[in-house]
Amino acid sequence: MSAQGVPPLQNPVAAEIVVPAQTSAPAETPAQPEVPATAAVPTVTEEAPGAPDPAVDPATPAAPAEASAEAPTEAPAPEAPAGQAPAPEAPAADPNGEPAPVPAQPTEQPAEPVAAQAPAPAPEEAPAPVHLALVRDDEPQGEEPQADSADPAEEPRIPLGPPADGFAAAEREAVHRVMRERRDIRNGFRPDPIPHDVLLRVLEAAHTAPSVGHSQPWDFVVIRSAETRRTMHDLATRQRDAYAASLPKGRAKQFKEMKIEAILDTPVNIVVTADPTRGGRHTLGRHTQPQMAPYSSALAVENLWLAARAEGLGVGWVSFFDEREMVRELGLPEHLEVVAYLCVGYVDEFPGEPELMQAGWSKRRPLSWVVHEETYGRRALPGEDPHDLLAETLRGIRPLDAKALGEAWERQKRMTKPSGALGMLEIISAQLCGLSRKCPPPIPEPAAVAVFAGDHGVHAQGVTAWPQEVTSQMVTNFLGGGAVCNAFANQVGAEVCVVDVGVAGDLPARPGLLPRKIRPGTDDFTAGPAMTREEALRAVEVGIETARDLVTAGNKALLTGEMGIANTTVSAALISVFTGSDPGEVTGRGTGINDEMHARKIDVVRRALELHRPDPADPIGVLAAVGGLEHAALVGLILGAASLRTPVILDGVSAGAAALVARAIAPEALAACIAGHRSAEPGHVAALTKLGLRPLVDLDLRLGEGTGALLALPVVQSAARAMHEVATFDSAGVAEKG
Repeated sequence: MSAQGVPPLQNPVAAEIVVPAQTSAPAETPAQPEVPATAAVPTVTEEAPGAPDPAVDPATPAAPAEASAEAPTEAPAPEAPAGQAPAPEAPAADPNGEPAPVPAQPTEQPAEPVAAQAPAPAPEEAPAPVHLALVRDDEPQGEEPQADSADPAEEPRIPLGPPADGFAAAEREAVHRVMRERRDIRNGFRPDPIPHDVLLRVLEAAHTAPSVGHSQPWDFVVIRSAETRRTMHDLATRQRDAYAASLPKGRAKQFKEMKIEAILDTPVNIVVTADPTRGGRHTLGRHTQPQMAPYSSALAVENLWLAARAEGLGVGWVSFFDEREMVRELGLPEHLEVVAYLCVGYVDEFPGEPELMQAGWSKRRPLSWVVHEETYGRRALPGEDPHDLLAETLRGIRPLDAKALGEAWERQKRMTKPSGALGMLEIISAQLCGLSRKCPPPIPEPAAVAVFAGDHGVHAQGVTAWPQEVTSQMVTNFLGGGAVCNAFANQVGAEVCVVDVGVAGDLPARPGLLPRKIRPGTDDFTAGPAMTREEALRAVEVGIETARDLVTAGNKALLTGEMGIANTTVSAALISVFTGSDPGEVTGRGTGINDEMHARKIDVVRRALELHRPDPADPIGVLAAVGGLEHAALVGLILGAASLRTPVILDGVSAGAAALVARAIAPEALAACIAGHRSAEPGHVAALTKLGLRPLVDLDLRLGEGTGALLALPVVQSAARAMHEVATFDSAGVAEKG
């Protein structure tokens, strides 16, 4: 394999890359020697003191005057249409509410890849232009609307007069303020009684809520009795304990420190119910949507909440109940559904952001993630052109922070230990500081392993002794808690998240399974492409979305996992493409195949590469030709986590193959990557060497599922914890070396 495409890197580096907009042959780039990083830290970018955080949501528009206190503090201007430069002064915002610089506008001309910069702090430069071929072929890129495309039957109606008046500016601001400052309160309630007239106004507001078919299915049970509140508190405590027992250890530890209800702390509790029979069988709007009764009652809850905030009352929603048990204890009619149990009272103060965000339980999702135009997945805020999810993610990937990295090395020198005594842990801790922009860094707990599952058409070539049905059977095993990854996750306190991105069989809905199937397995890549380019992009987007979901749910580290019979054949093909290695050097025995099958497997990989001649400068094209759906999703997980500045612990050979693809798309994504272990598969050694990553564990594992990454998780957590808890020579009064 020639040295075309992306130049090799030692470790995650601040490299710029511009790849051709077309899929033609890439420009020649001089070959560079590969230097495995044994004691190097990913290259960083210097940022001025107080510099904003990186873009996590580049498409979020500038906040209006009534910007929410819960929303990110700053947001960027909408993306300019093609051919126009974006406003440089509008920073982006991430789920933490921290602003970030806006990246430079992508260029339209192809250019040769730029060589990796030396691993030393340097002034930050704009991120690389986005490979035009990464964007979906059918995605509109700012085209002018066609005059003849309008439907003649939809001619605009000429208004007969001016529209109805809105609120005056001060009143409108008051409405938006109460929405922004509404909080789910658990702490700081006062015992002050609530006057009857105040409570009446709050209930009247709730009663004016909209309801489907004007059915008004709600009732409000006002509880002041200390005895009743004590009974409800006992019910909630039992359910809280049951929920805590179901959590992974990392989450359970975090949950234990949180206050989740204020039933006894508030003078008034209000139970909001829904009567699904109210209005009779012909209630307008419930014929095909019978669940509209509780949905309508939820609107009454929101009205109550907003009115309470306007009165200076805090409201806490308690959901730790067995609904039927509550109905019996309160003597409610059996046909009623309990929508909410609310704790209401005056508070010392209203927090500036939700208490669950303050506790690190979750993060706010930016608006641009959740607004779709016309069809789901076509994201666009009002007034903007639709933006591509992958391109948006790439704009959020930035190098390590030089200031935090320097502080980490300085602190390492002052800790009560000989310099360098912690070996690789010192490198990992410094990397975590640079990634998070904090020293000491956040301890990567809780953590989640994302297990992407998919099947492969190349299985038909006889590359494994295991039947394809094992993929779906193992997914069921993961969900039942019976796999090795479940045992290891239980030991280290991580969550297991299983994602069906391309299993051949149908999987029934189960708790813990994310149904994200792009297609039921790939095609046989010895006869044609494994998948279309569009399908490869969609699978990458599944990985990005999974990273977003897990990080905004409060996870501080992501681990890669996968399941797919025959996926080591696919991994070997990908590694051969991006390392230039011969298939015979990187194709292993996978699940333990014999010599004859191993020779066939090598021949299959070689024939596929001869058929497709994949170009490493076109990573999406490589995925489409010889990749797997779970490999593409792993690429997205790495890119998504890097854009959110969240560490990714890589597992084995499939994760190594995916990391090579991610690096070809965005070299700086490797700044978020930590090699969890070295697999017994020869292709993994080649991948790690090319990536310049040094594994933390070497136990001859070759299982996959995220098992090696899970074993490495406590090592990574220990590296961060040492930065928090080990004293310095000054603070401990320990004499330094003379």
